[in-house]
Amino acid sequence: MSKLKVSDMMAQAFQAEGCEVLFTLMGDANMYWSEAMSRLPGMQVVHARHEHCAVAMADGYARATGKVGVASTTCGPGFTQIMTGLTIAARAQVPIVVFAGDAPIASPWYIQQIDMAPLTLGTGAHYIPVRSIDRVLDGIREAFHIAALEMRPVVLSVPMDLQKQPFPFMADYSPSADTLPTRQRPAPDPVLVERVADMIAAAERPIIIGGRGAKFSQAKDALEALAEQSGALLATSLLGKGMFTGNPYALDIAGAYASDFSRERFAESDLVIGAGVGLGAYTTESGYLYPGAQTVQIDLNPRGLWQGLRTADLHIRADARAGAEAITAALRQRGVKRTGFRSQETAQAIAADVPDRKEFAIAPGTVDPRKAIMELDEIVPKDWDVVIGAGHYFGIALTHLKGRAAERYHVVADFGAIGSGLPAAIGVAASRRDGKVWLIEGDGSVLMHIQELETIRRQGINMLISIINDGGYGAEIHKFRANGLSPETVIHGRGDLAAVANGFGVRGSTVTRQGQMGAMFREHQQGNSASLWDVHTDDTVVSRPYRRIHYGEA
Repeated sequence: MSKLKVSDMMAQAFQAEGCEVLFTLMGDANMYWSEAMSRLPGMQVVHARHEHCAVAMADGYARATGKVGVASTTCGPGFTQIMTGLTIAARAQVPIVVFAGDAPIASPWYIQQIDMAPLTLGTGAHYIPVRSIDRVLDGIREAFHIAALEMRPVVLSVPMDLQKQPFPFMADYSPSADTLPTRQRPAPDPVLVERVADMIAAAERPIIIGGRGAKFSQAKDALEALAEQSGALLATSLLGKGMFTGNPYALDIAGAYASDFSRERFAESDLVIGAGVGLGAYTTESGYLYPGAQTVQIDLNPRGLWQGLRTADLHIRADARAGAEAITAALRQRGVKRTGFRSQETAQAIAADVPDRKEFAIAPGTVDPRKAIMELDEIVPKDWDVVIGAGHYFGIALTHLKGRAAERYHVVADFGAIGSGLPAAIGVAASRRDGKVWLIEGDGSVLMHIQELETIRRQGINMLISIINDGGYGAEIHKFRANGLSPETVIHGRGDLAAVANGFGVRGSTVTRQGQMGAMFREHQQGNSASLWDVHTDDTVVSRPYRRIHYGEA
């Protein structure tokens, strides 16, 4: 009979599933399993200071690696803390397995007992309860299988007293990879390909939008070839940003975060082809971005109606790359080669385009957040991973960052929740292990989980954190002002975040003028540790997206 306990065998099974990094906060119901994980050769265990952050770290790790992220919490109050993290991962289709220890089966009463199933399912995650030793390994295999196959978080619940029992079987485990279907690249229906070719042959001003699905499909080259053949300009969804970096006919982000020049081109367009993109409210400006265009959607799971909108006139169920290649081949076979939008004049106009030209009077001791982002963008090398949280600054960062590949962007805004950027960046940094991680976060967001700076110091994580600090909750500041209300209730002052960082053992600095950060970055690299830069920004600067949406600026 094996001398292993159930917790030991479970740890071995997680490692067999490819788990190399565990993000955990230990309590009664998961502490023995977490300790067993820490004894495994090569296992990195990151001990978070908040359960939400453990899940957000696993989320960031999964986004950066494409692997299944692993987090763990105890039961009861430990588990209820992660509802936002699970929802973010579910909305973003991020594969995570959360090992959530449960209340003991044999106990007639336990203070931390709660029914995990309805809470889990309400977030969009999958729930697997294990209630017998016979089902332990099956439950682990199923959890990783569903996470990888369905691209969503899975909660695996195992009672604490069951974990402590001896494991009565041979230590033999077959990982979920043995049962996963072979990855495929579904091809489009040839009849629909010909219909799209007809639409392109008739179009004068086509635009192609690539989304996150196109990024996953590695469809960049195929979409650029299709754009070249059809005379189309290129753009991306928010989560596809960077896909066409370097292409002279790329407009950057479509929709709510598009530049004025880009919006004008969409208004002129007579055909829009979306590849691996949902074509939802933000990407299409609620359907108003291209009012005169016919629309085609190429997607593995096209939806005719989404977010209250009709997504397209023609839907093609196919992989983004396979769809683009098939349409390009059809055009070439017909001898169709269109000029469309493409001209030297258009390329020059795109090269000269800027996200926002409006000037603001900047208060002494603060900087324009747009110029701060551009200064940072020049300083931080392009091969670094950039993690961006949610908030007003988000629209400035994503419109002003340039020259970075799509796989280097990690945008944690899928549920509209602030506070997840810092832990997600820790997860990305744990995956890279080379310090080349840059977090852009707001002051209100970072203060929600400021305790994780101690995690960074304790775990020896090297990364750069830039806080766009406007002294309050910027989104609410600008919405109040747009509606003629005083924002005083959401302006809290800037404090001294650099001193706070230093108190946690992370090197903190304050930025109050342009031109400071070049020397600071050289010091950061020489220091070989984490740095937090508290960038004091003027709170009167309203991002271009907010001016359009909330102030009604044309």
